[in-house]
Amino acid sequence: MSEFSEFEQQGSVPERNTGSIISHAFEMYKGIFLYAIVAMIICIIADVIVQSVTGYNSWGGFRDFSSFNEFDDGDFSKYEYWNRPGAPFYYSFSGITNILLSPLYVGLIYIANKYNTKIHIDFSDLFIGYRQNLGNILLYSLITNIILGISIALCGLPFFFVFPLFLLGYPILLFENATAMDALNKTYSIAKNNYGTFLGTSLLGLLISAAGLVLCCIGIIVTAPFILAVMYSAYCAYLGKPRQIMLNK
Repeated sequence: MSEFSEFEQQGSVPERNTGSIISHAFEMYKGIFLYAIVAMIICIIADVIVQSVTGYNSWGGFRDFSSFNEFDDGDFSKYEYWNRPGAPFYYSFSGITNILLSPLYVGLIYIANKYNTKIHIDFSDLFIGYRQNLGNILLYSLITNIILGISIALCGLPFFFVFPLFLLGYPILLFENATAMDALNKTYSIAKNNYGTFLGTSLLGLLISAAGLVLCCIGIIVTAPFILAVMYSAYCAYLGKPRQIMLNK
């Protein structure tokens, strides 16, 4: 694609269509996937700690579906997955943990920008979200987790239509040092006016991120953070390549 060579020195910017954004995200992810794996390992360790505290084994839940003979009548309500011992506490603490880890997601977006602009990357860059605009990042994560959680509870399908509206939130918080509400309003406004592209980009990005599940679930460590590269590429497409931000001392 021509845009990659055109901005070779300053950094590449994709066109405003799904194919270009996803291709750009692949280019970015190739340069940051080792940092993405580190972030995923941190998330897994946090989840293991939550499981040990609540006494709930989230990884073992899927094994209960090893035999589908019990559900031949199509009534999956017989399976009380949410009523397993420790489940309410696990999902409560897990939600809080996910919010507290959201600055890591911002860190990966920051690293993607440094890779794109060919600036040296430091390991500490992964934790920039804990040093810059932390309060708004946590508040934004809390609000979006509640909204997306409700959409998942509504049979799951609404999630895929709501998620695109928040695609630019984290990059806006990082690169524009915006408040949580400003980030919500801005990402909603841009996504609403370009919903077809955002929907296609989000669906394809989420599909690629979930692709690791087919590799005995272990591959999810490598693929899951891909959606963050998609967020960065979408931001570049619609708001331009961000300038290198200055850290607060």
